[in-house]
Amino acid sequence: MNQDLFDKGLQTRREVLGSDYVDAAIKNADEFSRPLQEFTTQYAWGDIWNRPGLDRKTRSLLNLAMLTALNRPHELRLHLRGALTNGATKDEIREVFLQAAIYCGVPASMDSFRTAKEVFKELGV
Repeated sequence: MNQDLFDKGLQTRREVLGSDYVDAAIKNADEFSRPLQEFTTQYAWGDIWNRPGLDRKTRSLLNLAMLTALNRPHELRLHLRGALTNGATKDEIREVFLQAAIYCGVPASMDSFRTAKEVFKELGV
């Protein structure tokens, strides 16, 4: 493992998703799941999320679209919070889900709208 990249990823991951979530994910990792936590932190958060080509808000909006396409509501819920942290607005998130309705299907988009409404309500947004 590249410790510098892991540490950089850990910082970015905490900034986007919140320290409580990230610290719990790492703390709760066991012998079986720890390699996935390390891999994700090092490569996704340490490398890709820190590339200069896109800002964090854009990366968050892309994640929302991809998670809609993949129908991953648990990750979508988490990344909705991250998108808001990264400066995305409710209007921008709505536009992502409308765009996804065309390219990913209306049912996938409807689920994402439903999840977003729940997250917005929880956060008072």
